[in-house]
Amino acid sequence: MGTEDEAAPPSSSLVKKKKQGLGWIEWIRGWMVVVQEMLFQRIMASHLHNPMPLPPINDLTCIVTGSTSGIGREIARQLAQAGAHVVMAVRNTKAAQELIQQWQIDSEGFCIALNVEVMQLDLLSLDSVARFAEAWNARSVPVNALINNAGIFSIGEPQKFSKDGYEEHLQVNHLAPALLSVLLLPTLMRGSPSRIVNVNSVMHYVGFVDPEDMNVTSGKRKYSSFIGYTSSKLAEVMFSSVLHKRIPAEAGIGVVCVSPGIVQTNVARDLPKIVQAAYRLIPYFIFNAQEGSRSALFAATDPSVSEYCEMLRSDEWPVCAFISQDCRPANPSEESHEVQTQYEVWEKTLEMIGLPSDAVERLIEGQEVKCRYGQLQ
Repeated sequence: MGTEDEAAPPSSSLVKKKKQGLGWIEWIRGWMVVVQEMLFQRIMASHLHNPMPLPPINDLTCIVTGSTSGIGREIARQLAQAGAHVVMAVRNTKAAQELIQQWQIDSEGFCIALNVEVMQLDLLSLDSVARFAEAWNARSVPVNALINNAGIFSIGEPQKFSKDGYEEHLQVNHLAPALLSVLLLPTLMRGSPSRIVNVNSVMHYVGFVDPEDMNVTSGKRKYSSFIGYTSSKLAEVMFSSVLHKRIPAEAGIGVVCVSPGIVQTNVARDLPKIVQAAYRLIPYFIFNAQEGSRSALFAATDPSVSEYCEMLRSDEWPVCAFISQDCRPANPSEESHEVQTQYEVWEKTLEMIGLPSDAVERLIEGQEVKCRYGQLQ
């Protein structure tokens, strides 16, 4: 009867009519969220202590990426000084070792023996990510919290690509954490109840993802570092939302994205000099790294977070848990709720990081998975 042929043109037409960016109303709403967070984040988070008190975590093992500076350093330090086994997954291992020595000195007066180790991880190399996961999984040590903290925002810089061929914001902020999260699912299951905590950004509210042009090379959109950053952060929320749905409740793994707020960190070193000056002129509005670490620490350690993730899963909520800088649940951007785009981002991401479409299900069932990167078989 030619039913499929007749149905094809409307579907194709719909694809062509898909928006190529945020509508102006969505754009304004998104920027309103960003501005509100910048101006009022201190008031919104005034109920929080700084540093944040942590529950007993002596039996927790936490992997923290990008933990030699900024928010990641604060997360790793506070977890370690609270008694957790912390794995600093970093590119600069020497800097990490020096930090540990300093933390040990700082902790001597409290009679705390820190349990911190360093492992090499370069997010600009998917081979490095796969090798890290392979090395960790071989140890059969459970992980209770994977904190994907590392990120870049190279404002004003021209488009750059990793040696894997992917735009650098996309790879560091989305692809590499996605690969690490999926490959560590077996060890996260052993640490159940466990969490994958993705340090995201309020800037995802003004992001837009084209699953057919995630590298922003087609010419449909003119590349800017702003587009690279905001789209990578939105892609992370979308991928995390599908991962949250694909992991069965019995696996005991929660998936959470957090906003640290507007924070003065080493990301600012990539900003134009005039913007860096503005950052220094408005310290009241901008969080320091310790304040910016609170939402990630809350998401990684508070018992209520696992319950919240399970509630969203049972309610079939379209997005994963999102914790704002005030450590309260928040609703991510309107665009992140686009379920069809979520799955398109999911499929494209798995293709880009060299994993089969059923990788999550197979890893959860204890099967081996072939990855295009690293030594995995």
